[in-house]
Amino acid sequence: MKLVHQPVLLKEVLDGLNLHPGDTVIDGTVGIGGHAAAVWQRIAPDGRLLAIDRDEQNLKLARERLSPFGGRIAFAQGSYADVKKLAYEHAISSARGILLDLGYASSHVEDPARGFSFQNEGPLDMRYDVSQELTADTLVNLGTQDELADIFRRYGEERQARKIAQAIYTARRKEQFKTTTQLADFIAGLMPRRGRIHPATKIFQALRIVVNDELGELERALPELVDMLEGGGRLAVISFHSLEDRLVKQFIKKQAETGAGENLTKRVITPSKEEVRSNPRARSAKIRIFEKYDGNSAHNQTPSGRHGDG
Repeated sequence: MKLVHQPVLLKEVLDGLNLHPGDTVIDGTVGIGGHAAAVWQRIAPDGRLLAIDRDEQNLKLARERLSPFGGRIAFAQGSYADVKKLAYEHAISSARGILLDLGYASSHVEDPARGFSFQNEGPLDMRYDVSQELTADTLVNLGTQDELADIFRRYGEERQARKIAQAIYTARRKEQFKTTTQLADFIAGLMPRRGRIHPATKIFQALRIVVNDELGELERALPELVDMLEGGGRLAVISFHSLEDRLVKQFIKKQAETGAGENLTKRVITPSKEEVRSNPRARSAKIRIFEKYDGNSAHNQTPSGRHGDG
């Protein structure tokens, strides 16, 4: 499978992590290896890179892309929330840099069988790890009306959550929802389209978040990731919606307030206009960076980039 993938906020990631040859880095969401390939160029030839992903297919693609760089890159299928266990299995006790890119990979969108996108017809799946049981189909067809409304409101921030949930609950009595386009077209029939955003976008986001426990995974992982950082090491997190960004922002703020480290992005960094033009996927991306204290009072400057209100 040949995929075209532009890693989001690449310059900001590299500047923010402030890497050097010989450093150890953990990419907790390696995807198909876009960021990781550039990171390796900074830490080669003696650095170490641990590439983690829940998706077996993504990890296979990343391995194909990164294997030519040599044997100091290790691959692990699993959740970044289990970073300590996965790192231990590869004899890594700490890292100078850790990266999370919380957006779903291009491979998810481009493969209709994965059920992430309503651009092409596919099953209502949405699992990163296809070995797990819960799918979007299960939620849509078996969830109660109240459960669906709560999911759409809480994880999609959808104002019409109850209306959509009630309509789905009623309609599925006659015919269950089985494909992405079937569900998307049904939602589009309930709500007028405003601007570029498809009416089903927030609903699909909500289902994907719940199927993969994305916010729970992130909340569990952040303390573990900071523990894995060596003194002076940095954690960079790229988020794509307000729920993720709010969680990361509050965590970093609390870490800074307790004296664990420094918030290097007091104002969140967003992509340049040029990047958004060349890579529309970057439009909603934000990056926040945290540096763990090592007892040394001298710290590097905040990374440059386009700042927004944080």
